[in-house]
Amino acid sequence: MNVEAIAGAYRAVCDEAGSGVTVVAATKYVAAGDMGLLADAGIEVVGENRVQDMQRKHELHRDRFRWHFIGALQSNKARVVDSICELVHAVESDSAARRLTIPALLEVNLSGEASKSGVDEREIEGFLSRHAGLCGLMTMPPFADDPEASRPAFRRLAELARQYGLEQLSMGTSQDWRIAVEEGATLIRVGSTLFHG
Repeated sequence: MNVEAIAGAYRAVCDEAGSGVTVVAATKYVAAGDMGLLADAGIEVVGENRVQDMQRKHELHRDRFRWHFIGALQSNKARVVDSICELVHAVESDSAARRLTIPALLEVNLSGEASKSGVDEREIEGFLSRHAGLCGLMTMPPFADDPEASRPAFRRLAELARQYGLEQLSMGTSQDWRIAVEEGATLIRVGSTLFHG
């Protein structure tokens, strides 16, 4: 990995996304030993999908980053995530939400696909009433070659956030983050955009 190339890609995304958007570097495919290069490149916030990988990386790099958990959170791993991270992007169960003391986002399934994680939008109100730590919403639209295909889901998530008075919106990945920003994302999760040009 080339530090200068990563730094340039990161600055370009940050500049285009704007100051109101937190760029979370998705580090699922970055080896623990290479994480220091990301810090050298100026990356501040990293997002991990797997708890064990995050623990290993955190042991090596600790406060060089702000840590987010962006994978599906199992309730039995919530305590570990709670001790390392400042934000969880994808809570979808009461048992996981109950175990967290840090802020979290409720994952909403707007595609209706059974293979997708997240709660139905009709369940949002109940989750918010039960868990004061939920500060926003997150979604993953179906993968599509055309980034524009994600726009309806992002727009709907923003509408739901406004409806429930929530400020944080985690939506958009390397393929469609520009559309997400246009629709009001406050957090975007990018990996290949930063590490593979």
